[in-house]
Amino acid sequence: MDLDAIINNQLSERQRVHQYRRRPVVRRIDPTHVEIDGHRLVQFASNDYLGLSFDQEVIAAAQEAMNAHGLGSGAAGLLGGHSPIHASAELALARWKGTQGSVLLPSGYQANLAAVRTLTAIGQSAGKNGIQFLVDKLVHASLIDAVQGMGAPMRIFPHNHLEKLKRRLADAPAGQLQVVVTESIFSMDGDAADLRGLAELKQQYPFVLLLDEAHASGVYGPGGSGYAAELGLREIVDISVVTFSKGLGCIGGAICGSDAFCQGVVNWGRPYIYSTSIPPAIAAGLEKGIELIGQNPHWQEQLRQRSRQLRQGLAGRHQVPGLEDCPIVPVILEDEQQAMEVARLMREKGYWVSAVRPPTVPRGSSRLRMTVCARHTEKQVGELIQGLKQVIA
Repeated sequence: MDLDAIINNQLSERQRVHQYRRRPVVRRIDPTHVEIDGHRLVQFASNDYLGLSFDQEVIAAAQEAMNAHGLGSGAAGLLGGHSPIHASAELALARWKGTQGSVLLPSGYQANLAAVRTLTAIGQSAGKNGIQFLVDKLVHASLIDAVQGMGAPMRIFPHNHLEKLKRRLADAPAGQLQVVVTESIFSMDGDAADLRGLAELKQQYPFVLLLDEAHASGVYGPGGSGYAAELGLREIVDISVVTFSKGLGCIGGAICGSDAFCQGVVNWGRPYIYSTSIPPAIAAGLEKGIELIGQNPHWQEQLRQRSRQLRQGLAGRHQVPGLEDCPIVPVILEDEQQAMEVARLMREKGYWVSAVRPPTVPRGSSRLRMTVCARHTEKQVGELIQGLKQVIA
């Protein structure tokens, strides 16, 4: 069999239906500007919501740690890669999230894999009926991959459809561990989980809530501690996953929960056990980032103000329901080809925005996915709105 011929045939089909993906070479200049092919563009395509990847105090903390401890951590956490800087960052994360403990991982993807694997190991040993995952249809691919990869029973419920979820919980076999999996802020639509509804449901049925706070951490809640904290509902969250590549501006992820669950991750979470620890410089940078977010609440206020400006400015133009102050602002277009064409025309106008197509989003919902940074100015957002209106018209 000619493997390359098979691959090229499949790639050609992707090109035909406008789903072929290429990686652009993008040089980030600052939190709101990039350079592509020699052209300087205002960018609305980054998840660096607070611009912390360019913050000089964060960079200085990372450089100091790198000078003292080297570039890499040298080993997995269980083999000597868990330094005092890692331990300090885990304590800072736990305080930030209001949990007993946390465990650092190399990415948010791996954090979700490790959380699900740990839950599966616990559930399978807890009783004859084992475990079942009840998963919101729109959760991140890493959560779907994690559950499917474990071969654990999984039932999908329609996005935020708590009546359907309630029926699933009511029908569950006695003694079977039920795990509800959702995100606090959904990455493609910019809407939120119905955490108040889940709190009410949890009073009626016992279940474990696994909440991915990737796009809420740094944006919502006191000190940026998340959407559950914003609503005063941290107590209903059993396991919280944080991604550092969004509001914290670096790389990596963490699982936050009880001391018992964190020890479970260290013992059963294979993505943690068999991965080299994140570099000490990253751990130091994220801890400094948490500190700075707490000291600068105006960053959140600025971010949410600019987000409202963008969503309100595009109101009625192919919008999907979402939080009015969420920095994720999608504009739904007719098909893949139109999404790519609008993104191209926006680039000609000086803006870098993302065209998102199937299979990342359902067929028929190709879109521009625009993201706001706290460092964007009112003028930049206003000009983006006018430019997009002209292009779509």
